[in-house]
Parts: sequence; C-alpha cells; structure tokens
Amino acid sequence: MKIARPPKKIALLGAESTGKSQLAQALAAHLREAGDQAVAVDEYLREWCEQKGRTPQPHEQAEIALTQRLRIEQASRALTAAARPDQSCWVIADTTPLMTAVYSEFIFADASLTPSALSYQTSFNLTLLTGLDMPWEADGIQRDGAHVRAPVDALLRERLQGGKIAFEVIYGLGDQRLQATLRALTSINSIACSAANITGGALKDSRNSSSPDPAPWVWTCDKCSDPECEHQLFTRLTAQRGD
Repeated sequence: MKIARPPKKIALLGAESTGKSQLAQALAAHLREAGDQAVAVDEYLREWCEQKGRTPQPHEQAEIALTQRLRIEQASRALTAAARPDQSCWVIADTTPLMTAVYSEFIFADASLTPSALSYQTSFNLTLLTGLDMPWEADGIQRDGAHVRAPVDALLRERLQGGKIAFEVIYGLGDQRLQATLRALTSINSIACSAANITGGALKDSRNSSSPDPAPWVWTCDKCSDPECEHQLFTRLTAQRGD
C-alpha cells in the first residue's frame, strides 16, 4: 500500500514585523486551494508572551525553541498521516528555533542555542528570509521596535551563511509577497512549476529519483547583507518582469 511522502518543510525567517505570520497563512491557503495538503505552524513565542503577559528571560529561551521545533514536527507527522499518496504536502513554519537563537544572541548575548538551531535548520527544504521593505507595526509586547530590525536581519544572515544554509529573500507588499514566495518554491529541486502554476494552479511534484540533486540557489551579491542594495535589485527585476 502506498503511503504519503513526508511533507516539504518551508521555513519563514526574518526580523519582527516583516510579514512572516501573514505570509505563512496565505501560502498555506494558496496551496490548499490548489489541491495540496498544507499547514502553517504558528510562532510559539507569540502564544507564550500572551499567556505569560511578558517577554521571556534568557533561561526560558531554550524551552521556546524546543516547543517551536516539536510543533513543526508534530504538524509534519499529522500531515503525512492525513494526506493521500498522490498529494503534495507542505509544512510552512512561521519561524523556527533559529529565530529564537538569533534573538537570544542579539538581546542576551547568549549564543548557546545557535549550533543546534542551525543543525535543525538544515532539515528544511527551503529557507526564506522576509525582507525589510514592509513598514514596522506594533504588535503586543513581543516587538522591540523598528530600530532592531536591521541588526537582527544582519545577524540572521550571518548565522545562515556561517552555517552554509542556502536561503532566498522575499520582498513585496500584499499579494506581491505571496507571488514572490511561490516563485521561490520553484528552487526546490523536486518542483517543476509553470507561469500558470505560479499565479493560481497546483505545484506538482515531478521528481525523478534517478536524477542527481542540483545545488541549492544561494544569494551571490557581494553586498548580500545590505537590504537597501538588495531591495533595489529586486525592484529592477520585478519591473522588468512587469509584476
């Protein structure tokens, strides 16, 4: 009897107020409408702060990171059990333990969570970094302010690059961000997607098990830690495409 394949795991990382939660929900909804199985795993930190009425202390960061990981893996198992063998399955993680590790390092000067977080990050099929082109908005007690976005973004990129983890940066407002994300999904070597698929159809798995896996795409700009430079390049590319 055929069983469903393990879901493809997509990680959405980024500084605060860069649209991760909204994008995770929009992406999961789009994939479900296309006939796939998809679930968005919410950021546990938000739930933790709402329950406690405060932000976490240094010694509480490890538990938050672990719970985020366990919820992602629980969602993966549940999706595998529920899906038909012919369905593509997706788990979209609204942050991973790596974001907890980066904030622990940034706020508390504690890098102890980083090695295990980077190791777990390699289990994702695609890591997406949400760009800084969205305006900062207050959202409860868990956000520190617009001034922390750039240094957190820079530290996150540094840790991803140091861990040799390929990532793609997502820009755009509203539906543009979703469309940019759908284009990024085509960089997963098991996905073949036409222009029609991007704008509304299902993303079909066309893996050939006998074919070697190509190397993942990595941002190659020599100023990849410069959001302004990167955003200018993105704007020129989308203008050429007529987006």
